[in-house]
Amino acid sequence: MEACHARGAKGVGLYRTEFLYLGSTSEPTEQQHYEVYRSVAQQFPKQPVIIRTLDLGADKMGMHGNPQHENNPFLGLRSIRLSLRNPSLLRTQMRAILRASVEGDVRVMFPMISTLDELRSARFVVRSVVEDLKEEGIRCNEAIPVGMMVEVPSAVMMLDQFAKEVDFFSIGTNDLTQYTLAVDRSNEAVADLYQACDPSVLRLIHKTIEVATQHAVPTSVCGEMSSNMAYALLLVGMGFRTLSAPPSAIPQVKKAIRSVTSRECEALAWRALRLDTAREVESFLQSQLAGLLPELSIQL
Repeated sequence: MEACHARGAKGVGLYRTEFLYLGSTSEPTEQQHYEVYRSVAQQFPKQPVIIRTLDLGADKMGMHGNPQHENNPFLGLRSIRLSLRNPSLLRTQMRAILRASVEGDVRVMFPMISTLDELRSARFVVRSVVEDLKEEGIRCNEAIPVGMMVEVPSAVMMLDQFAKEVDFFSIGTNDLTQYTLAVDRSNEAVADLYQACDPSVLRLIHKTIEVATQHAVPTSVCGEMSSNMAYALLLVGMGFRTLSAPPSAIPQVKKAIRSVTSRECEALAWRALRLDTAREVESFLQSQLAGLLPELSIQL
């Protein structure tokens, strides 16, 4: 949190809760969850703190078991699927998040939502936990903002429906790229095919911001794209105004954005979205950004 403040973060765009589970021999208690979330909220009392529920599974299974027994772990029991399959796990986390919600602008976000049924089931848990806390006389924000990650193509295609049932979106560009291109980025044999600047990925991102804007649903971007100066300008050109990045990347991204105008970014995005291949997009961004920001070393 000190690093976030020192580098100019205006809140927490994605608080990863997995560290509470990874490397642990037992599941964290509600109190352990609560103390961590409360501490973060207290350090950003007037700025948004978005807490993402458990995103374990596949390469992040930790104490929940070795994913090798699944033929396709990245398409298996992970993220929101794992949480919904284990209601007590999700309820414990939601109780802690809701208890901490009175300490600041705390929001909750569900990962890897692919269907409306999943979102509605998750929201039902939120409502149920709110009622339990009220009966117990425990304070919480009964109207806590609820959002979802946009990480799979199905979510993009149904975004107009999701927009009616969430308070905000956050595009997870890493997984969206992986699921769109059917590429396991941790597999060296096909890692070269993992290209965030592939036109198909860019079109899905652009469609997301268009639909979200039409429905007045705030939308941010997280993942490697928002940490890269070149991609950050491309995202600004598409219409995004909130980026979530690790603290170390914030100063460079801010400098890049402050060095150009919104119209320059829009022109860059307009041209990039009309290219045919990832190689063409990469080459274009490198050449254009070298001209826009000659004092900065742009590396895609």
